[in-house]
Amino acid sequence: MNSITKLFNIKYPLIQAGMIWVSGYKLASAVSNAGGLGIIGAGSMYPNVLREHIQKCKKATNKPFAVNVPLFYPDLDAIIPIIIEEGVKIVFTSAGNPKTYTKHFQDNGIIVAHVVSSVKFALKSQQAGVDAIVAEGFEAGGHNGYEETTTLTLIPMVKKAINIPLIAAGGIATGSTMLAAMVLGADAVQIGSRFVASEESSAHINFKNEVIKAKDGDTYLTLKELIPARLLKNKFFNDVQNLYQTNPSKEDIVKLLGRARAKKGMFEGDLEEGELEIGQIAGLINKIMPASKIVAEIINDYNILIDEFTALKL
Repeated sequence: MNSITKLFNIKYPLIQAGMIWVSGYKLASAVSNAGGLGIIGAGSMYPNVLREHIQKCKKATNKPFAVNVPLFYPDLDAIIPIIIEEGVKIVFTSAGNPKTYTKHFQDNGIIVAHVVSSVKFALKSQQAGVDAIVAEGFEAGGHNGYEETTTLTLIPMVKKAINIPLIAAGGIATGSTMLAAMVLGADAVQIGSRFVASEESSAHINFKNEVIKAKDGDTYLTLKELIPARLLKNKFFNDVQNLYQTNPSKEDIVKLLGRARAKKGMFEGDLEEGELEIGQIAGLINKIMPASKIVAEIINDYNILIDEFTALKL
């Protein structure tokens, strides 16, 4: 047992990211039942849909699970009372100021972890009183930090700066990448892209198939004028890159993006016009599996590597 497994009361220091259009109750409960911490992604849910997923998750697992709350969500005043009313015990916040709601959550008996992409914001989160920090490197899929700091360098720098539990994210999908993150100083890992290609993921099968076909170089971080996002290259991505050649204004980019691009691509399966958010680690993902088998495979490979590297001790 380490600081994260003790904090969340879970078997393995492995957390499934709360991704929009992917992380519903089926995925969250499957990961929690497998010994990790499953997370429901509230960022793509209307308040009544979030309540439904929380209630279904409570029925599907008796293990701890969490809800991810992006702090730019337009209807926070509606979803936060639902999280409290439904007795959720763990919340991961992201994309905003952790000071805003951390104490409110904690006053209602909720453990809070906050996602950051730099040492500066890790320190601000610690000062805000969060219980744990997720440090997410540049390799990660979906919305990303502006700093473009890789996980390999971010984790040891954040570890040196803080004195609360640290969760590594970005570019982690295997036992070997989990071990690397732990050696760098993480107390646990948060994994997103690998669970996109799970049977329980609510991502469209078209998107899942694109993920398992992806190779190195097939993703790119773009849309930095809005919120940086790592995307699979497709027609929409090319349209964005072509627009950049015209020296566009922020308004031009917003107009091209329009509404519900991520839903169109990830949830509805439009591989041409949709936004396909995935991490660089997609190049190592080559099959769709049940979430329980993904967890088991990662932990088994991690333990095998621990034994192998112990034998290599100098």
